[in-house]
Amino acid sequence: MSLDDISVARVNKSLGLLEKYGEQVRYPHTKYIRDGLFELRITGIKHIRIFFVFRDKEIVLLHAFVKKTNIVPKKEIEYALALKRQLQ
Repeated sequence: MSLDDISVARVNKSLGLLEKYGEQVRYPHTKYIRDGLFELRITGIKHIRIFFVFRDKEIVLLHAFVKKTNIVPKKEIEYALALKRQLQ
């Protein structure tokens, strides 16, 4: 990934929270999208989103991108949902 050091640190911190607290992590750190898909929200100079699902006792990271608009593009959501379907 071509992220700056600060963004990488923020991603690692957010992933650590998700790993430690799992389903207990709520908004503003995570947000439910739909169909069992969640986003991990990392803010800063770059707004990074990581889509994930809970599967049994695991967290499966599906797709990450740098958000460039105010709204998460539908194509990003659809791509993550397609990856989720491949898990089953």
